[in-house]
This record gives sequence, structure tokens and C-alpha cells, in this order.
Amino acid sequence: MKTKLNANDKSFKVNFNISTLCLVVLFLLSSAIVSAQDKKTDFSGSWKFNESKGQLGEGRGRMAATKMKITQDATMLSIDKTSVRQSGEEFTNTEKVTFDGKETDNSSNNRQRKSTASWSADGKILTINSITIFERDGSTMEIKSTEIYKPSTDNTITVESTSSSPRGEFKATLVYDKE
Repeated sequence: MKTKLNANDKSFKVNFNISTLCLVVLFLLSSAIVSAQDKKTDFSGSWKFNESKGQLGEGRGRMAATKMKITQDATMLSIDKTSVRQSGEEFTNTEKVTFDGKETDNSSNNRQRKSTASWSADGKILTINSITIFERDGSTMEIKSTEIYKPSTDNTITVESTSSSPRGEFKATLVYDKE
């Protein structure tokens, strides 16, 4: 038994096909948006401090790392920061943070340092908050710091650094060129 297609049947098929096409396009767009939101800035690489581009603040520019080597994967970031002591001796500290919001212990010799990291909503800017406790000559000092890592289009990263302690607040904008 043959059935005839009438105008209503063709209309149904056209509407059904357009509806299906719209759903597929909507699904693909939403997948692309979610994927783009999951894309975080990759700060990996070797970076050299560019004093002429930054603002060191008053008297504490020596605290800026002269070089950084950053390694990053989907779950964590590791930063090897090379600095110079007042004596002229170079030293390197390694700090690691995870992207799961958990506190990371970056303690060394005479200091305890606990850090957490968080991404901006668009995944471009990384903020690292730390509390460092120094013990020297029987006294303890706590320093709270925030480092905001921002990428730029000219192969540099900017680190906006703020720290506060009993000695006051210190702010610096540090710029690093990719090597």
C-alpha cells in the first residue's frame, strides 16, 4: 500500500530538518564556548626581568626575580625564581601552586610559605596569594602577598605584586620578557 505525500508531510520534513540543523549548530557553538572558557593562559617559558618597563616601588626593587623559568600543565604551575642577594650572590627559589584551589606549601630554610592560585573568569590572568612567615633572631614576621600574572601580546608578562607586613605595604609592577 502506497501513501501519498501531501504538502503537510513535506513541510514537516523541512521543519524537522531545520530544527535538527539548528540543534546541531547550537551544540557545536556551546561546545566551542565551553572549550574556550577552559583554555587558560600558558605562562611556560624562560623570562628575564625588564627593569625599564616596570615600576619597582620604593627601595625594594632588589627583591624582584631577575629571571623566571615557568613550567605549567593542566593542574599546576612551577616557578623557578632567580634573584640576587645584596652580596651579589645569585640564588633560586622554586614555588609550586596547584589550580584546584588547595593550599600549597612552599616553605624553605628560614621561612614558611603557603600559597593558593586562582584564575580569572576568562582564564587569562592568574592570581597567587601567599602568606610567608619568617623567623629571625627569635622574632617572627608575617608577610601577606598577592602576585597577579598577566600576559601581553608583545612576548612579555606583567606581575603586579603587592605585599604587606608590619613594616608596611609594598607594591611593584614587574615586567618580564620571554627569552
